[in-house]
Amino acid sequence: MVWDYSEKTTRLFMDAVHGKPGTHLGEIEDPDGFGEHGSIVCGDAMRFTFRVERHRTDPTKDVIVEAKYLTFGCTSAIAASEALCTLIDKGRYTPIEALKIQNKDIVEFLEGLPEQKIHCSVMGAEALEAAVFNWAQKRGVDLERLGIDVHADEQEEGRIVCKCFSVSEPYLRRKIKELNLRTIPEVTNAVKAGGACMSCHHVPGGLQDLLDDTWGSGEGSQRATRKTSKAGADVTKEEPAVSPYQFAKRIEKAVDQYIRPMLQKDGGDVEIIDIKDTLVYCRLHGACAACAGASRTLKMMVERTLKDMVDERIRVIEVEV
Repeated sequence: MVWDYSEKTTRLFMDAVHGKPGTHLGEIEDPDGFGEHGSIVCGDAMRFTFRVERHRTDPTKDVIVEAKYLTFGCTSAIAASEALCTLIDKGRYTPIEALKIQNKDIVEFLEGLPEQKIHCSVMGAEALEAAVFNWAQKRGVDLERLGIDVHADEQEEGRIVCKCFSVSEPYLRRKIKELNLRTIPEVTNAVKAGGACMSCHHVPGGLQDLLDDTWGSGEGSQRATRKTSKAGADVTKEEPAVSPYQFAKRIEKAVDQYIRPMLQKDGGDVEIIDIKDTLVYCRLHGACAACAGASRTLKMMVERTLKDMVDERIRVIEVEV
């Protein structure tokens, strides 16, 4: 599947991975706020850190002066992380004011995201909440007294509904309400739950039960059922078949425009040796070929980029010199 990213999303991603001045990829040493969300095992993870300018008498008036992220994930995950930090830069927010930034603000800043990638914007908003909670603990700010609940113990305390992505019941219930999620495809797009083996869709206590319990089993449930049918058709609709030549050209375009510039920045390069169905045989050159992490580079950077930009079925096979 080829994702239809906005020009702004693609530009933010490229600027970030190339380390363009003014971007935020990295980690703040000894930060005032530290938050994580997601899991590398699940495919997307973000670490968000920020530093504040401390107010001398009132910690609630601290101002965020620097924000950075380390994100493991696809183009949209990195672009969404970059968008979050940029929004914070522009706003000169206190940590509490920064909580006003929601995933919809990130999506709007990126000029849209594919429905299946909305979870990337949710990941950024959740990591921000975790970092603000961490800041509040360090600065002695009682968020509960201020009427703020950042759900710090949600994952640890709740029953796991989606085992593939380790998503808990309290988290799902909250996001269903916050994001007005009405169907299983909408839940999967927003928080990834149910996107792998799908066994949690209709089991007792599964995604459909949580949706029915949240919105009721009357008229709202009927609307959701009809919408599920339509959304399901949209999600499963296959793209027109492409010829082997067209498929190869898409791979070459992704390599030339995205992958090769990133490798060349570090003195490396990649060569496509052969393409057989969805198997792409590659050989690294330059500094990348001599690097001890060459196999990891192929999997984590080359293969993930091709999966994201061309087809999720692609596997990259290393060809030794």
